[in-house]
Formats: sequence, structure tokens, C-alpha cells
Amino acid sequence: MSTQMGDMSDLKVTCLQNYERYLHSERQLSAHTVRNYLYELNRASALLPEDVTLLNVGREHWQQVLAKLHRKGLSPRSLSLCLSAVKQWGEFLLREGMIAVNPAKGLSAPKQAKPLPKNIDVDSITHLLEIEGTDPLTLRDKAMMELFYSSGLRLAELAALNLSSVQYDLREVRVLGKGNKERIVPVGSYAIKALEAWLICRQLIPCEDKALFVTAKGKRLSHRSIQARMAKWGQEQALSVRVHPHKLRHSFATHMLESSADLRAVQELLGHANLSTTQIYTSLDFQHLAKVYDSAHPRAKKQQDK
Repeated sequence: MSTQMGDMSDLKVTCLQNYERYLHSERQLSAHTVRNYLYELNRASALLPEDVTLLNVGREHWQQVLAKLHRKGLSPRSLSLCLSAVKQWGEFLLREGMIAVNPAKGLSAPKQAKPLPKNIDVDSITHLLEIEGTDPLTLRDKAMMELFYSSGLRLAELAALNLSSVQYDLREVRVLGKGNKERIVPVGSYAIKALEAWLICRQLIPCEDKALFVTAKGKRLSHRSIQARMAKWGQEQALSVRVHPHKLRHSFATHMLESSADLRAVQELLGHANLSTTQIYTSLDFQHLAKVYDSAHPRAKKQQDK
């Protein structure tokens, strides 16, 4: 009996190791998400009955686990993450041919309250981006903020940009988004001008790699540094709200929707692959996206010669 239990334990360990590789390579999830999934799976398995393992768990067992976690006071968000982890585990076992049906399929977590994201109004954005100065850091930060607001980029997307990512003649940027999905997003004329000013300074910095945004020592700018610089400029420009990259992305989306009312185009520009509140939309032609962008974005219109 002990030998059988030992074999089962070894099989479980091997499956968990293969599951981790599956999340990384097949699902292409970030290291942070994989860690969260493994943590949630372990937490959920600890609440299973003694005679039930991750290899023979049934739907009713997962229901009981979710109920226990709910009674412990876990938030809907945490319950949803736990459910995602066990569903992915079921999909992995199904893929490996170890089960015939995913026991977690069809289960649902309590609905999460979705507060509306706060954006910055157009006048405040304009004031934020009117920072003055010709030193390299100021020019770099202005280019970053212009690009965040111009193209609705995520923090990780902007930090990962290389010199070759921006096509200045076409006024577009090639972005690697979530799940390693690439998309092309228009860049407004204000952002192009700010980027060109920054590139003149960047040429004078000995850089370690091809990163578009670097430190004074030539290293790729970290996420934390970008966030700190955004917050600094928000304070210096006396904005009433804290400025951070995601707020500029929200503002981009809000202002585009207010001007164009083209939800599908904005979803495409943001790089949203799946939205629970909308149907899966068809891929839109880039020229259509560019047209919507040029006519709607406050800082996309060409500047008048003075």
C-alpha cells in the first residue's frame, strides 16, 4: 500500500512539473502568472478530502473547495484566480490524456465588482505634457508620456521597445503585447516629435543594448523607474491625480471612445485579445484603425506651421 501511495506521489510531482512547463511554453503565461497559478493550485489541493488528489479530483470536490475559500473570506478576485488555476490544471490533464473531462469546466466564481477606471481629462493631459526642459531625462520622460498617451501602451510594452520598434515615416509602433502577440499601433505627431528630440540625446549616451528608453548610464529603463518618473511629473505639473502609465492608457482609451464611439477599433488598438463583456470581434484592417485614430485622438492631428 505504501509503495502504491509513493508511486502516486511521484506521479503527482511529475505532473506538476510538466504542468508548470505547459503554462510557460504552451500557454505562454508570464512567470508571475505561473507562480500565482501554482500557488492557488497548491492552496486548493490542501482543502481536498484526504482520499482525493489532484489526479482524481471531481467537479463536486472543486465546488466544495471554492465554498470553503468563500467562507474564509476570500475576495471574488482571489476566488476567480483560484478557479482559473484549477481549470488550467484540468485542461492540462485533459491534454495529457489522463482524464476524459475537465472537472472544473463550467464552474464559476462570484462576480467581481468592476469600478470604472479613473482617467485624466484632456486639458490635464495637455498640461502634463507641456513640460519644459532640454536635458536628456526631461526629453526622455516627455517622449515616454507622449507615447503612452498617443498609443495606449501598457507599461511592459513601452519598457520593451527597441529603437527598431518605431517606424517614424509611417508614424506607427510595433508592440509585443500579452501572450507574445504583436500588433501595430499608430503614433501621433506630438509623440513622433518628442521621440525624435529624445533620440538626438540618446545618441550621445553609450548604451548597452537597442532599448528605446534608457537610463543616463545606457541601461534599459526598468518598470519601476518609469512609474517613478511619471509620478514625479504629475506632482511637478500639479495634477490633482497621481500619474502612472496605466492611467495614461485608460485616458487614451476613454478619450478615443468619447471622440470616435468605435469600440472595436479602440479594443484593437489596446491589444485586448479577450473581453468578457463583449463578443470576440473580427480583426480590423489597420488602415481603418489609423483613420479612426487620426480623426479622434487629441494629439494625433498634425501641428499647424507657425
